Amino acid sequence: MKELEEIQENKMIDSWVRFFNRSPHQVNKTHESDAELVKIGPNDSYFLAVTVDSVIEEISEGLYRDPFTMGWVAVMSNFSDLAAVGAEPLGIVLSICFDPRKGEKFRQRMAAGIAAACEKIGVFVWGGDTNTAQNISLTGCAFGLVPVRQWMSRRGCRAGDIVFISGRVGCGNAFGVVRLAGMLEGLFPEDHYRPLARIKEGLLIRKYATCCMDSSDGLFITLDQLLRINQKGFQVECRWEKILDPKAFRICAKVGIPYWFMAAGIHGEFELVFTIPEESLPSFLQEAIQTGFHPIQLGRVQDLPSLVVNLPSGEDVEIDMAPLRNLWASEKNGFKHCIQKYHFWGRKWGLE
Repeated sequence: MKELEEIQENKMIDSWVRFFNRSPHQVNKTHESDAELVKIGPNDSYFLAVTVDSVIEEISEGLYRDPFTMGWVAVMSNFSDLAAVGAEPLGIVLSICFDPRKGEKFRQRMAAGIAAACEKIGVFVWGGDTNTAQNISLTGCAFGLVPVRQWMSRRGCRAGDIVFISGRVGCGNAFGVVRLAGMLEGLFPEDHYRPLARIKEGLLIRKYATCCMDSSDGLFITLDQLLRINQKGFQVECRWEKILDPKAFRICAKVGIPYWFMAAGIHGEFELVFTIPEESLPSFLQEAIQTGFHPIQLGRVQDLPSLVVNLPSGEDVEIDMAPLRNLWASEKNGFKHCIQKYHFWGRKWGLE
């Protein structure tokens, strides 16, 4: 059995929530969905979807240096959570801590990133709060509505369901590797990292999916979390040229990084990982194609709770993401040391 508590982050969250009284109006349970779902009226046909997300560590660790990126990701990360429950977005409120040493141009570029992301999604900033601090932080709280009969959670997949992802992955991890490993930044300029929340796709997926979660923590970590919640496994076909973002694929080939790194790192993007019952597959694919949506089929749900990747060589390899997930939560030796540990586990699993 692979339990949620085996992951340090899940264990920490559980140790917190036991102090809080649970609202009788809340639909989802802890860990079960990307956004919180709340009943807003006794006879209402919609749930209120609410989420909160912050951009802090990415700034303090030097991953994001352009204030436009900071603002863009603060918005997209919140609305990606809403997309993962199938919500129609309403708006966002923001709490921002500015570094007083930064000038007006810095603040204006951050605001431009926020505005551009909101315009892309078609939402508005309703308001918020500003403060000053030595460390820059951006926290957003986004709101949406989802039909009572069509909300999605992370729980519900069944053996035989087909696993999809809404688009190619690895872009976030490729950018992180180039930036934090000190590689040639011309390989992936920061202004090329503009991940999108899959709002439109979420509205379609909610009609068919048995579970859904966004890939903001990376593809393999997302699958691992779904595995632990559902106690079901995933058989995933790793045809890297098919599932990796072209930038990630090129960077791996150019500098010799194993392709699996781009699926296993913690800095993902905002694609949706979801499962569709086999009997619903023809209808789902027909509607997706009609709307210009081309999801990527990854594999299939299995009864045994394990993550098995089928490599291009044809070999099946079972991997356990717990040591890598807990590595990022506890490791104090920096990014490069974590990458060394990735190589260790990759060799142990037979991925390298």
